[in-house]
Amino acid sequence: MTIAIASDHGGFDLKQQISAYLFDELNYEVVDYGTFSKESCSYSEHGIKCAEAVASHKADFGIVICTTGEGIMIASNKVKGIRCGLAYNDLTAEYIRRHNDCNMLAMGAKFTTFEQAKRYIDIFLNTPFEGGRHALRVNYIKNYEENHKKETK
Repeated sequence: MTIAIASDHGGFDLKQQISAYLFDELNYEVVDYGTFSKESCSYSEHGIKCAEAVASHKADFGIVICTTGEGIMIASNKVKGIRCGLAYNDLTAEYIRRHNDCNMLAMGAKFTTFEQAKRYIDIFLNTPFEGGRHALRVNYIKNYEENHKKETK
């Protein structure tokens, strides 16, 4: 399995720990879409790059981290085909997969310890999409993406 990962400067340290965990302990291929230092940068740039990798099937799942997790999640969700959810406890890590069929996981480094992040990742990657009534809701989102074009001025 290939995992795309990205962060801004606020999530850099946690991203580095998570990358090592994914590669060394879980034996996943990890592709890092930046940032590569603690120098101030844009969460949107790195979140979108990571999301594009997932949307184009270069990666099976994506993990994104910024200070709160919110900004990089919003940026990731702008990419067609991406459903990125914010995990802030075990149950949200489960439900964003089980009910929302998320293909990306966002976390906030200011509020998530490395031990919590490992749990959220394990739950997220090992929880199947439930389908059923949830598939109807996810399909509504997919259909909206396909059939509603953004107007530009």
